[in-house]
Amino acid sequence: MPTILIVCTANICRSPVAEALLRRQLTALPIEAESWTVVSAGTWALVGRPPALYSQEMMREHGLEVGDKRAQMITSGLMQQADLVLCMEAGHAEALRVEFPADATKVYLLSEMVGLKYSISDPYGGPREGYAAMFRELSRLLDEGLPRIVALARAQAARRS
Repeated sequence: MPTILIVCTANICRSPVAEALLRRQLTALPIEAESWTVVSAGTWALVGRPPALYSQEMMREHGLEVGDKRAQMITSGLMQQADLVLCMEAGHAEALRVEFPADATKVYLLSEMVGLKYSISDPYGGPREGYAAMFRELSRLLDEGLPRIVALARAQAARRS
């Protein structure tokens, strides 16, 4: 069962949205839908806080489940369980590779899933339009990057088995 961990700073804006988007995409895959786990965490998480209001609005407007998601910090347990770690910013990826060297090879920027290498802007504290732009960008990256995401996570899960 492949596990994908999505990381941003506070785990209240970008990563919860990406988690919900990716979970929906993976459940649409034939037969293997139930075998995927998608979680998110933050490098400086606001532990216990729900997603930001505008992130929640974006998810609801696009038919995504907000549920009882609460922010959590990245832990060694989450890193070990993950087959693929997708980060929003280069600083997140660099910090995780340094802090968790045994898991460094499974850490990527989300943008790398489409052959690019850039950080995704954090809309925290900004206007609603910033969250809408973030939602569009995450949707595009996950749509276009899904084949690579699936391939990388499956390959790592197979190595663990």
